[in-house]
Amino acid sequence: MRPSRLKNAQAEESQLQLRLLVVYAFILLMFALLVARFVWLQVLQHDHFSTLAQNNRISLVPIQPSRGLIYDRNGVVLAQNYSSYTLEVVPSKTADLEATVQALGELVEITPRDMRRFRKMLAESKDFEAVPLKLKLTDEEAARLAANVWRFPGVEVNAQLFRDYPYRELTSHVLGYIGRINPKDKERLAEEEKTANYRGATHIGKTGLEKIYEDVLHGQAGFEEIETDSAGRAIRSVRSTPPVSGHNLKLALDIRLQELADKLFGQRRGAVVAIDPQTGGVLAFLSKPGFDPNLFIDGIDPQTWNTLNTDWQKPMVNRALRGVYPPGSTFKPFMAMAALQSGALTPGQILPAPGYFTLPGSNHQFRDSVPSGHGAINLSKAIAVSSDTFFYRVAWDMGIDRIHPLVSQFGLGSLTGIDLDGEARGVLPSKEWKAKRFAKSREEVRRWYPADVVSVGIGQGFNAYTPLQMANATAILANDGVVYKPHLVKEVVDTKTGQIRRVEPNPLRTLPFKKSYYGVVKEGMAAVMRPGGTAWRLGVGLKYAMAGKTGTAQVVQIRQGAKYNAAALAEQYRDHSWFIAFAPVEKPQIALAVIVENAGFGAAAAAPIARALCDFYLTGVVPPELKGQLKTLPPEPAEQDKKDTASHASLAG
Repeated sequence: MRPSRLKNAQAEESQLQLRLLVVYAFILLMFALLVARFVWLQVLQHDHFSTLAQNNRISLVPIQPSRGLIYDRNGVVLAQNYSSYTLEVVPSKTADLEATVQALGELVEITPRDMRRFRKMLAESKDFEAVPLKLKLTDEEAARLAANVWRFPGVEVNAQLFRDYPYRELTSHVLGYIGRINPKDKERLAEEEKTANYRGATHIGKTGLEKIYEDVLHGQAGFEEIETDSAGRAIRSVRSTPPVSGHNLKLALDIRLQELADKLFGQRRGAVVAIDPQTGGVLAFLSKPGFDPNLFIDGIDPQTWNTLNTDWQKPMVNRALRGVYPPGSTFKPFMAMAALQSGALTPGQILPAPGYFTLPGSNHQFRDSVPSGHGAINLSKAIAVSSDTFFYRVAWDMGIDRIHPLVSQFGLGSLTGIDLDGEARGVLPSKEWKAKRFAKSREEVRRWYPADVVSVGIGQGFNAYTPLQMANATAILANDGVVYKPHLVKEVVDTKTGQIRRVEPNPLRTLPFKKSYYGVVKEGMAAVMRPGGTAWRLGVGLKYAMAGKTGTAQVVQIRQGAKYNAAALAEQYRDHSWFIAFAPVEKPQIALAVIVENAGFGAAAAAPIARALCDFYLTGVVPPELKGQLKTLPPEPAEQDKKDTASHASLAG
């Protein structure tokens, strides 16, 4: 071999060895990186990835607590829970939603109302969320679906707890209702940092006590740790944290009194609020008409919602809490207290009460309800006969600057603070109020005129209050100025421990009125129920002392010289009928306000309702025409049963 060839062969061998070294070095580097990665994953990051693997294997399933119950003062259940089956569809797991729904309709009846609710909730839900198609399946329907559910991917039959309001319209404006959690609710829960307690929850309090006491009623969610396989199927339960049921509420409200008020109203519209003056506990709280809160629990369909909202009787309006009405002559007792306290009037002072009152330099006549007037009378007589001209003169002499601060102490024109949402403030007029109310109007409209105060004195003009405010003011008057906050909830009961947290009836304040002035005004209100008073017929046969005041509130103004003729007016333009009362006069146990819309004179419509409610609450007597009609009362024993009972009693004696 020539030297040149040998040299080339050596050079090629040297390059090959170099290449092999590079390849070996690269392989060693790769192995080193691989080992380093193994060390990183298996040693240094062991805990992290072990946790992730555990999370993939263990699923947390929230367990919803049972919602607290609501009882009346006697232990009657007003809001309860019951278990039933629901047919639910998960849209994202269903290949053909319409075909699936149609096929399901061959197994169970799906009504048009079911479909309207389903489509409404479908539009409000996400694709991966289960949407109820049919609620409250019968056992037969549930069994039929369970046997066929394998045919329908994305279709489930689940047991759920449902809320039920057995007294429906009777308690709708007190209890409110729960409804499905919507995006707005989720935002609020996130802001209040309560999202964790609502994981898996579908419902939340929307109105009334259900909303105000949501945190108390909802309870504490539990969790179950479920071990799953690679396909996500549950294998076993690892451990669980049981949920804590919501607390129960016991109300001051008496459902018997509530039902009696409802029966007494019949088909008429209006409201009743009855309060215990010694505690502030609300005994009755009725707004007529009401609505069925059960319709809202799982999403009301658009047609039913539209029907409720377009009904001219406005069943969705809580008249007791949000309805504002001129109080008419029921304002006079509070006007009288203001006049006495201000010194504008003395208890025995006699004033003329003619058929009309005119302002100095004016020909306009402010008429009395009695054309001939009442002669010369004192304050108690003016209340008893409801003299308008007497109070026109008193209001004129006082002026609004003295009336407003004194009358406002009875809570008129202010929120009472009751444990319900959406309370209306009402209007106790003043110069400042008028200027603010008509701020965008001309100066002559904003200005307070001397004549404005005259109609205020008899509860007309700008006056406007809720039945709740009138009942609260009456309770304060009955209690000689001791003020309690009206409240519906009497006790909160811990369902786990049985511990009771009472709403203690602590007085908020005592009004700085002279004690003897209450006696003067109460005497006038007691005289309303005696011969000569505006409601004397209702005082016949009373077994206790009752004080009251009738009121007739104008809805439309009658022009000067014209005579009011209810028959010539459409119903919605007729006067409202008011009555406020408390009993017994010596130590009041009940104070109430009743308004019957467009029903005319207070003594004709509202007063009989108040008398019957007081009779029942104080003596247990039910009007004869309603005996046997009240579902909340045990049925009357048959006549023969009464005789047998009497016979047994005499033998035992």
